[in-house]
Amino acid sequence: MTAIPRFTGDANPYGGGDPYADYRTAEFPFARDADLADRRLGAGVVVAADEFFAERENLLVPGRAEFDPERFGHKGKIMDGWETRRRRGVSADHPWPTEEDHDWALVRLGAPGVIHGIVVDTAHFRGNHPQAVSVEGVSMPGSPSPLELLADDVKWTTLVPRTAVGGHAANGFAVDVEQRFTHLRVNQHPDGGIARLRVHGEIVPDPAWLRALGTFDVVALENGGRAEDASDRFYSPATNTIQPGRSRRMDDGWETRRRRDTGHDWIRYRLVARSEIRALEIDTACLKGNSAGWASVSVRDGEGGEWREILPRTRLQPDTNHRFTLTAPAVGTHARVDIFPDGGISRLRLFGSLTREGAAGLEARYRALGG
Repeated sequence: MTAIPRFTGDANPYGGGDPYADYRTAEFPFARDADLADRRLGAGVVVAADEFFAERENLLVPGRAEFDPERFGHKGKIMDGWETRRRRGVSADHPWPTEEDHDWALVRLGAPGVIHGIVVDTAHFRGNHPQAVSVEGVSMPGSPSPLELLADDVKWTTLVPRTAVGGHAANGFAVDVEQRFTHLRVNQHPDGGIARLRVHGEIVPDPAWLRALGTFDVVALENGGRAEDASDRFYSPATNTIQPGRSRRMDDGWETRRRRDTGHDWIRYRLVARSEIRALEIDTACLKGNSAGWASVSVRDGEGGEWREILPRTRLQPDTNHRFTLTAPAVGTHARVDIFPDGGISRLRLFGSLTREGAAGLEARYRALGG
């Protein structure tokens, strides 16, 4: 695996023009994995030690942080991120914070899972970013309160050890801990500001919940489905098609560039586990002049299985949710949607239930990961 670049030190003061012109970033190998801290999945920053200058909730705002050099409030410069006040020592003789002093925020993941990488983004925090950060994780059932999460008997696992970071940079960290986590504690040493937090990984659902549901969307991101690959991601990621809820804007779906050949575009998915599919939806909400013209859906049973078409090539209408029932359940572990010739869809839903084999495999993995 290619080494992940490290950024340290202050960035240059903002000198006008595009504030992202000198932004430091890189291509992270885990960035295509789902963001477990996505607000659309129900993630939240439940509490923070301090948020004097900028609110903790900004950490999980979708999209990149914005910067307005003229925007000030009664506490000072208004920043699009989480920013704490400057820490001080205990006396005039010792005005500096100690090595142990730090600020923290507790983050509830929108979907529990195995974390592959974390990005601590300090965009626009050029000289007021933390000197270092660390991240810890824990798995707790239910909906624990901040007091329960902060209890002395809670055992946190280190995901990112205390590491120096740079200002105005996307600071990325690969994580190699094969365990299911529900909450994170993000620490900044000793104080400062973080613009965004992204937590990339693999969603691992609770088998008991899916078992109680019976019939559910077996490709949905929140249930453990995954967009493994796509022919084109020019305008938007393929993962958008399995996000919760209906698309409310054109860029909340999947749209490809315009083809100038006789090919077609596609997305390949991995289902939560081996499933029986009985109905499906293809939604083109908000795609009015650029929706796919036709679509087909196929399934495959196992990594080496043959693709079998369960929905033949069918005409799609713009800005419309299309529903189809199958005459017989389609069993598979993977699915593929093909669109012709190009354009986009906003959502794909595959409704069904786990097979006995699929449920057993999911339960075994859940237990192995500490669930």
